[in-house]
Amino acid sequence: MTAIMLLTGRARPLPGSGTLSGIVKIPVDRPLALGPEGLESDEQADRRVHGGVEKAVHHYPLEHYALWRKELGDLPPLSAPGGFGENISAPGLTEASVAVGDIFRLGTALVQVSQGRQPCWKLNHRFNVPDMARRVQQTGRTGWYYRVLEPGTVAPNDRLELIDRIAPGWTLHRLWHALYVDRLNLSELKGIAALDVLAEGWRKYAVRRLESGRVEDWSGRLDGKA
Repeated sequence: MTAIMLLTGRARPLPGSGTLSGIVKIPVDRPLALGPEGLESDEQADRRVHGGVEKAVHHYPLEHYALWRKELGDLPPLSAPGGFGENISAPGLTEASVAVGDIFRLGTALVQVSQGRQPCWKLNHRFNVPDMARRVQQTGRTGWYYRVLEPGTVAPNDRLELIDRIAPGWTLHRLWHALYVDRLNLSELKGIAALDVLAEGWRKYAVRRLESGRVEDWSGRLDGKA
């Protein structure tokens, strides 16, 4: 079990982009209701690609902040948790130790790891680093999302308690490696396509690669280009 910091944020203009974004999250000091689509008082600006039942809660490992500061210096978004748009910050859990399908008790709610985070171009503006989204993807320091199996109430310093592991072999690091490093490994892609606890959208990536033999173009998501 590990104690959490709980963060939420409203959509606001993203500097340098002319668009709204909910990427800025700040700590809360009171209990919040957690429902199927996320935390009370939290907001996502573009619901086509953010939020929803498979991205109800975003978790970003606290340990990654020190690594980013070492590489990028003391940028303002790295001064405290919330820089990556996360709702949960906690020590002791990373992509190497957390697997798709892992079920956690969070306050009185029950949540399940649904997918990794696919970084988008808004991180470039958030950090004022032109290739920040690509750096996040290339390092595998992406964080992950939870779906909500049982709604409940979550408070700061609640414990995130591992309850069950459905597919312990499919760590988020392994999933990232298959999708972004060893991108056309047929055995891994077949495993991902059959991984029913993984969000459907991610399983479709594997299916399309198996059928086409090609890797999708990421430039729109990472660079903000059409």
